[in-house]
Amino acid sequence: HCHPAGRRTQLLKGLPTISTVEENAAAGVSLCTFNVTLSPLSPEGVAILPTIVNSNPLTAAFDIVQKGDLEYMVVTTGDPVLDYETMPKSFDLQIFVEDTTGRTDLKTLTVRIIDKNEHPVFRGNMAIQTVTLYVLEGTPQGRIYQVYATDPENAELKYSLVPAPVPFLVLENGDIFSTKVFDYEKDQHSYFLNITVTDPGGLNLTKTVNVNIININDERPYFTTKQRIYRIKEEQGSGTLVANITAKDPDDEDSPSRLFYSIQSSGRYFSINPSTGVLQVTRRIDRDAFPLRLHPNISVIVRVEDSPSGGHSSEMEITIFIDDINDNSPECNPSTFRKEANENMTAGTFLLELRNYCADTDIDPSNNRFNFTGLSGFGSNNFALESAVSGRLVMTESIDLENPANLGVEVYSLTVRVQDIAFPDYSSNSVIFPDIIHIYIRIKAVNEFFPVFSNLSYEFNVPEITKVGSSIGRVSARDKDWPPSVITYSILAGGGTRDYTNIFWISPTEGDVKILARLDYETTQKHILVVQASDQEKTATASVTVNVLEVNDEEPFCSPNFYSFQIPVSLAVGTNINGFKIECKDRDSDPRSFRYFINEGNVNNHFTFSPSAGSNTSRLILASRLDYENGLDTNWIYRLRVYITDDNLLSVRDKATHLIKTGTVTLNIRVIPNPTTVVATTPSFTVVTKKENLYSESAWYVPFIITLSSLLLLGLLGYLGFLLATWLRTHCPPAGKADDVPL
Repeated sequence: HCHPAGRRTQLLKGLPTISTVEENAAAGVSLCTFNVTLSPLSPEGVAILPTIVNSNPLTAAFDIVQKGDLEYMVVTTGDPVLDYETMPKSFDLQIFVEDTTGRTDLKTLTVRIIDKNEHPVFRGNMAIQTVTLYVLEGTPQGRIYQVYATDPENAELKYSLVPAPVPFLVLENGDIFSTKVFDYEKDQHSYFLNITVTDPGGLNLTKTVNVNIININDERPYFTTKQRIYRIKEEQGSGTLVANITAKDPDDEDSPSRLFYSIQSSGRYFSINPSTGVLQVTRRIDRDAFPLRLHPNISVIVRVEDSPSGGHSSEMEITIFIDDINDNSPECNPSTFRKEANENMTAGTFLLELRNYCADTDIDPSNNRFNFTGLSGFGSNNFALESAVSGRLVMTESIDLENPANLGVEVYSLTVRVQDIAFPDYSSNSVIFPDIIHIYIRIKAVNEFFPVFSNLSYEFNVPEITKVGSSIGRVSARDKDWPPSVITYSILAGGGTRDYTNIFWISPTEGDVKILARLDYETTQKHILVVQASDQEKTATASVTVNVLEVNDEEPFCSPNFYSFQIPVSLAVGTNINGFKIECKDRDSDPRSFRYFINEGNVNNHFTFSPSAGSNTSRLILASRLDYENGLDTNWIYRLRVYITDDNLLSVRDKATHLIKTGTVTLNIRVIPNPTTVVATTPSFTVVTKKENLYSESAWYVPFIITLSSLLLLGLLGYLGFLLATWLRTHCPPAGKADDVPL
């Protein structure tokens, strides 16, 4: 590379010279080798090593390095890189050296840069790094980028793509085009394009372009859960897991999907976790209640979305079947029954079919079956359940209420248990007991027996003076039926008189016989009644004989009972006055029972009756002489009150206890004086009328009314006195006050 310039003696041997070097030479490339020749006078060596003291143009691209003891090389430094196209084509390097004797030498080395076909060079980002491009999926085909390279020789460059089978192409001008519409979910997510630029000399440079396909939200999420039908039991607690719904979003294939779940229908029973898709029970599900009783399946539409608002979504319908459990015990309505059965019903008589009144609301037949057991209670041995399934209650034996073993029993109290056949699946927080049915069976008495009187016939002796309304006796009848029948009494025949249809009355319930009218022995001495006893269905009769007992209840009746006549004053003692006699009759007394006495008007006892007792006839006799002359007598007219009693035959003791009746006769006697006797009297005759107020004991109301009237009168007088006192107190001021104003 070095060519000597002349033959002069010099320190720098091999210089000056001209050397060439290719552009872009690496550091350390030798351009020229020269030696330093020392004079024998300077054995110590070189004082100043060969040095490039100047370059034209100035550059730091060259340097001198020692090769041997006194041999040196000019080499490239690599900094800067020699570039034929941008740097001077030639450099003059002045090399200086000095030995220890002070001799110096300065020679020039001319370095000429030789052009070399260099590789093209990418510009921009391609020159310093791998370019990464991002293309949204779904972007239409077209230009996505342009690469740019230069050639140091300014030659025309061409671009190519390796490998070829990719959905991209590079035009010769460096434009990169996509040749398809990318789908992130179907295509590759990243492409590495090796872009090669080549100059006309065949030199090339390859750089990589990384094309990443960017995923966008353009896909609907889809359900990965394939199951569409689920089954759960009813009455599950809140929070019970039903299904775990899962879905996937194709846009999130490389990462967990962020999806949102919701229920679009039938949200009444279920809820879904919006983040996890867990479907669970939220409220009570009763298979036995409507509408699930008819339609046990629930349709739920689940929606999945890839955004809480908007975005893409998908829906899926799932069906949840609700299975019945035995969670209901049978119930009976009513649970209390009251039945009647006639006594003496034959064994096997049907009474009640309980199944008609009981039901189990569980819908599944295997859960709603039940039976009837445990017949118990008072008298349960008389009854039986013919079938545990039907609950058919029948009598096992005839019941006779008149049987001493059943006496007094009218109602039998029974209990029956109704319970599930299947094992119960009741909730743990409730205690379910078998339903208890109460049955009350009343044995209805049958009228089997006729009433029977205590006597076939009755005889009552009744005094004829017995008061009206009095009870004269009682009849009694009963039958053998149990409970005892209600017996009513009535009079069928007998007891009538001329004036009354029936003078007797019988109490319908007590059997007391009473008289409705006064009895009269003298008219009828005996009454025969036909009395009936009835238990509303069956009857019996008995005869009642009422013997009317005679009682002295009739007054003597005498004729005449009033008479007026005149007698002379000189009538002899013992004379039957005017031949007058009375004749008496008594319907209930012997003619010998009469007794006669003058009770009133017999002044000086001038008159008497003879006989005075023992006969039904008696004469009026003058018993003593009339004496007007001596003044013993002054009455010229006598009004005699004659009493006739019927007690002549009674002893003194019997008179105190027996009833005695009295008849009366009134006589007016006028004494006629002698003709010589002057009597200043006016002839006349006197009629004596006797009225007796005889109180009848049957008229009990008379004293009551009188007493009540007296009390009312006294009360009225007291009230009037009170009003008068009040008026005086308010209108009459107290005396003694000066300023009082007189009324």
